[in-house]
Amino acid sequence: MEREIDLGEVSDGKLYTSGDLVRIGCNDCAGCSECCRVVEDTILLDPYDIYQLERRLGVGFEALMDETVRLTVVDGVIQPHLYVRPEGEGCIFLGKDGRCTIHDSRPGFCRMFPMGRIYEDGDFRYFLQVRECAYPNKTKVKLKKWLGIPELGRYEQFVKDWHFFLKRVQRTVEEAENDTVIKRVNLFVLNQFYVKPYDTKEETGSGFYEPFYERLEAAEATI
Repeated sequence: MEREIDLGEVSDGKLYTSGDLVRIGCNDCAGCSECCRVVEDTILLDPYDIYQLERRLGVGFEALMDETVRLTVVDGVIQPHLYVRPEGEGCIFLGKDGRCTIHDSRPGFCRMFPMGRIYEDGDFRYFLQVRECAYPNKTKVKLKKWLGIPELGRYEQFVKDWHFFLKRVQRTVEEAENDTVIKRVNLFVLNQFYVKPYDTKEETGSGFYEPFYERLEAAEATI
């Protein structure tokens, strides 16, 4: 999602890597679930997020679409996002006790909150969104621990590759001569990276990363 960001307005003015300490510790959000209640349809899901949800819930993409995932158009490209229940009830995975019911498989956006990412020169760094989390008296936590993602280096490489691939898809859509081309590109990306199943029984990252990069290579040659 393209956003014009003034880091001086929304952050502490610093850029971080996953090896840095950041003041984001919040006692495991004890007594607070505000960020899970005001998200609307902003939790976009990348292919790794979908893979994690499919592993956790034991279902495919079509089943996710029945109850927990919806589609939206962002910068001309169709992308899935978490379903948010009406009337302020929050994320579909927010339990009645105010805790996340899929915490160990939660999407990347949820994992890094209240951090954001800023991309430039084929890379990205994290920044702290100082106005997004109201929890008081935060403590310093190493960002790598906060994210809690296995094979973090591999994951961060995927994040970069996926981000810049989506940018190329967006340019293709913007330059398309007619709606037929836009529809074809969107359906191809949706099927190639989301609908087509990954090996969710594989215990290591090879169940996702290896097939993802095979699909990415094929997509870059097609789009």
